[in-house]
Amino acid sequence: MGTGKRGLMATAVAVVCAVTVLAAPGTAFANPTPSPTPSAGPALAPAKDLEAVRKKLDKLYRAAARATDEYNAADEKADKQSTQVVELAKKIVKGQEKLRKLKDRAGAAAAAQYRGGGLPAEAHLVLSDDPQDFLDGAGRVREGHHATKGLLGELTRTQEDLEQYAKDASAQLKKLEAGRKAKAAAQKKIEKQIAQAEKLESALQKEEQERLAELEKEAANKAQTAWLDSGILNEINGKASEQGKKAVKYATAQIGKPYQWGAEGPKTYDCSGLTSQAWISAGRGIPRTSQEQWKQLRHIDVQDMRPGDLIIYFGDASHVAMYIGDGAIVHAPRPGRTVTIAGAGSMPILGVVRPDPGTGSN
Repeated sequence: MGTGKRGLMATAVAVVCAVTVLAAPGTAFANPTPSPTPSAGPALAPAKDLEAVRKKLDKLYRAAARATDEYNAADEKADKQSTQVVELAKKIVKGQEKLRKLKDRAGAAAAAQYRGGGLPAEAHLVLSDDPQDFLDGAGRVREGHHATKGLLGELTRTQEDLEQYAKDASAQLKKLEAGRKAKAAAQKKIEKQIAQAEKLESALQKEEQERLAELEKEAANKAQTAWLDSGILNEINGKASEQGKKAVKYATAQIGKPYQWGAEGPKTYDCSGLTSQAWISAGRGIPRTSQEQWKQLRHIDVQDMRPGDLIIYFGDASHVAMYIGDGAIVHAPRPGRTVTIAGAGSMPILGVVRPDPGTGSN
């Protein structure tokens, strides 16, 4: 999930062609057959120890993924709160200008009364000897009363508005500061988890690192095989909507780009940064984080999913990928990895969500 900001769509014809071949009827996605385990010398860690390392790394990176969702959520809130503070500041400036003009008008009215000897308009009217002047003046007095009353009312309302804007701005600034603290705390969590994982990996010899990568593939293959053996793929035959096709095209064009927590492209992505930007490129804005995508988007049964739908993984909704058809997904896996194609069942599926209301055919 990474530190970059929104990216633009890129095209990769070769990748799209590869996905087209991959999605050909009757072809079920599976990872390549794992290569034979390299022979380990006496100094290399036993396989069971490497498996323990793999599980530990998985735990650390999942903790980093959860913290990245927290970071992304805090970042999104901070952006909204900053915008609201700016809008309130504009209202305060306009309100102050309006109040100044109203006070000028009130001052002019007071000055006019002073020039009239300090007597109210009614007194001048009573002192008039001309009946017609009296009648004309009575109308002007009524108009003056209404104008004065309206001016005072407007002054009061404007002052009240300014006070409310100031209170709102103060509240938003407090929320903004709290959001920044939450963002900083989440960043510390991410960096701590990733640092621990990198330290664990760096302690391995080159041959052990290669074997560890094989163990990761084997675990993913095992999960994918079990998912396919359930027969689920026989039930999944939905066709992508037009927006879904655009989203898939964008996502697959990013294959090979590095994972970076908090990033939304165009050079790096985290898991939800990839899926949210893919759908923005298709003309549909969706929530930024995998957890909010799970909460806010329409839930779909796994057997009804179609290319472009998003698969949410793990019980805490800490990972998301895009389904591209024939049992395959495209996703940004974790730090140290790149955007890639994998098996849809290679991780524990929490559920499937659909960003677009487009029909497509199921």
